[in-house]
Amino acid sequence: MAEPAVGRRSPAAAFAARFEAASAGGGLRLAEIPFLAQINLRVDPKSPAAERIGTAIGVPLPVEPGTTAGGGDLEVLWLGPDEWLVVGPDGAARDLVERIEEAAGGEHVSVVDVSAQRTTLVVGGERARDVLAHGCALDLHPRAFGPGRCAQTMLARAAVVLVAGEDGFRLLVRSSFAAYVAEWLLDASVEYVAGG
Repeated sequence: MAEPAVGRRSPAAAFAARFEAASAGGGLRLAEIPFLAQINLRVDPKSPAAERIGTAIGVPLPVEPGTTAGGGDLEVLWLGPDEWLVVGPDGAARDLVERIEEAAGGEHVSVVDVSAQRTTLVVGGERARDVLAHGCALDLHPRAFGPGRCAQTMLARAAVVLVAGEDGFRLLVRSSFAAYVAEWLLDASVEYVAGG
């Protein structure tokens, strides 16, 4: 993993102490995972390039709507019929782009590094669904939106990519909305933190 650049500051860095305080009770965990590599990929899922790309990155592109696939330190999120988001550790973007472009082999593929576009906020713990339900219209019950599911949706009027995992949810939020969503999460969690 690459070392963070000197002076680099994540979009929700100012909320770290408040996230930690809200997480102290144990029923809820709020955090930021800054600087993840995020590569937007557009390719025909039935093309030979799609299969080669999955092999090159070690994770097959999921073809079922709203699902994720993972392997090693990478996760691939289905965003649309021919669109995925490849998420990896900080510093991996350049390597991922090169591997994907090489695997495409000249076929029509769009590969865009959108790492700086978003940050990742974590909402975990037994009260995570309750907090998110205050501002998200999706059915977040595990039978409908359990681990391995993802969706582009709205949370408190902000567009997010919501990813369900074993330990809670990750919100991929545009950097320009990160402070707004962080503040909203803290406000929505007050009753659970105080009652936890």
